[in-house]
Amino acid sequence: MPMSPNRHAFRTWVLAVCLAVTGLALADVVQLAPNPPDRYTVIKGDTLWGISARFLKEPWYWPRVWKINEHIKNPHLIYPGDVLVLRRDGGQPQISLDEEFLRPRVRTESRDDAIVTVPPGAILPYLHQQLVVGNHELEKAGYVTVGMDGRVALGDHDQFYARGLGKKPDEFYQLFRPGKPLRNPDNGEVLGYEAIYLGDATLMTAGDPSKLTVTRASQEIGPTDRLIKAPPKTTLPHYFPHAPKTQVSGRILSGVNALREFGPLGVVAISLGKREGMEEGHVLRIMRHAGRHKDPITKKLYQLPDEESGLLMVFRVFDKVSYALIMDANRPIHLHDVVQTP
Repeated sequence: MPMSPNRHAFRTWVLAVCLAVTGLALADVVQLAPNPPDRYTVIKGDTLWGISARFLKEPWYWPRVWKINEHIKNPHLIYPGDVLVLRRDGGQPQISLDEEFLRPRVRTESRDDAIVTVPPGAILPYLHQQLVVGNHELEKAGYVTVGMDGRVALGDHDQFYARGLGKKPDEFYQLFRPGKPLRNPDNGEVLGYEAIYLGDATLMTAGDPSKLTVTRASQEIGPTDRLIKAPPKTTLPHYFPHAPKTQVSGRILSGVNALREFGPLGVVAISLGKREGMEEGHVLRIMRHAGRHKDPITKKLYQLPDEESGLLMVFRVFDKVSYALIMDANRPIHLHDVVQTP
C-alpha cells in the first residue's frame, strides 16, 4: 500500500527531530510555556506548531523535547485522540506519546489524518503559483492576443488565442500579469517582480496562434497577459522548523493583496532567498522596525532599536526572495520589519 503524504511527512519530520536532538548542547534547556499541561489529547485540526505552543515558550523548539517511545511498534504517527505527556525529568523537559493509552489500540499505517506542521489552508494556495519572476521571465513567455469574437475581457470558460508558446505548447498553463518590483529597502536592489496570478488555461489547438480555454479565472484576463507552464499539483509538503545555520537579516517586502499590516497566518515575501541560504522550514524572528525619532531635547533624529514582534516560517524559496507564514505575533507586523536568525 503506498505511503500517505501526511504519514510520510510526519515520519520524515520525526527523523529530522532525532538528528536535531543529537546535535543539541546539554546546557541548552528549552523553556516551558506558562502553566503548561501535564497531558494533552490531540484533536482534529491540531497542528504540530499549535500543540507545541501549549507546552513550550518557543513552539518551534518542539524537536528538542520530543521523545521517541521505546515500546511502540511505530511511534512516528500522531493522530487525533492520542495523548501527549509532559515530563520534567532532569533539566530538559520531554514530551512523548502516552504508552499506556496506546497499548490497547490498533495503529494502522494507512490512515491519512496524521497531524501536520502548519494549517494546510494557510499556504496551499501559494504552492502552485509562480509568485516571483525575474526581470525578463514574463517578457519571454507566451501571451494572450484576443478572445473569440474579438472579446478582450476574458473569464471562466472563455476561449482565446495566444502567441509565443513555441512549436510544442504544453497542455496546461497559468496566466499572469507583471506586478510591482520587490526591492530591498536597505540598498534598492531589485530582487524580483511579483507575478499576479490571473487564472488557469488549457490548450485546445496548437499553432500560431494557439487556441486555449480559460478553466479558472481569479481576475479578469486580457490581451498581453502572460502564460507560464502550470506546475504539477502537489500535496502539502512537510516542514521541519529550524533556525538558519548562520546569522541572516532581511526585511518584509510585501504581503498578499497589497496589505501593509499582518497578523498570525499572514503570508509575506522577505528579502532572503537561496542566495542567502534560505531553506523551507527556516524559522526567523520578526523585529519591529521602529525607524527614527526626533529627540525632544536635541531636536535631532536618532535610531530607535528594533523590538521583537513575532516569528515566521519560510515555506517557499526563490533565488533572492522567500515566502513565509507568520506563525506568532505579539503586535501587528508591518512592511519593512526586520527578519533575522532567532
